[in-house]
Amino acid sequence: MKQTGFRLDFIASLLVCAIVLGVALYMEFGMGLDPCLLCMSQRFAFLAIAFISLLAALHNPIFGGHKVYGGIITLLAIGGAALAIRQLYLQGLPADQVPACGPGFDFMLEAFPFTEVLVAMITGSGSCAEVQWTFMGISIPGWSLVAFALLGLNGLRLTFSRAKLLLV
Repeated sequence: MKQTGFRLDFIASLLVCAIVLGVALYMEFGMGLDPCLLCMSQRFAFLAIAFISLLAALHNPIFGGHKVYGGIITLLAIGGAALAIRQLYLQGLPADQVPACGPGFDFMLEAFPFTEVLVAMITGSGSCAEVQWTFMGISIPGWSLVAFALLGLNGLRLTFSRAKLLLV
C-alpha cells in the first residue's frame, strides 16, 4: 500500500486564495477601489491560509499531518469569516449608526502604535461600511465570506479525513 497524501487538496486551497487575492489586487490597482481596514485584515487571513496551504502542499504530510494543517486552515478561515461578517454588519447599519471614518492603513502604520493598528483592523471604521462594488447583489465582504466558508469546509474535511491509501 502506498500513501498518496493530500497535496491536491492543499493546492486547491492555495489556488482559491491566489484567485481571491488576485481579484483584490485588480480591484485596488485596476479599478481604483481603496481597501478599508477590514478588507486588509481579510487579505492577511487569505495570505495566511495560502502560506499554510503552500507549506502543506510542499510537505505532503503522511498519516496525520494533514489533520494539523487542515485544523490551522479551518481556524484561519473562521477568523477571516468573522472579519467578513463584521464588515457585512457595518455595511448593514443605518447611516446614523455607522462609526466615524478613521485614517488610512498606510498612515496608521506610520503614526500609531502597532496595537492600535491591530485593534482598528479588527473592529473597522466608517469606511468599512461603504459598499464600493457588488456582483449578483453581493458585496465584496459577502464574496469573501463565501471563499472563507469554502476554505473552512475544505480544512474541516482535511481535519477529519483518514489517510489515503493506494493499493499498489
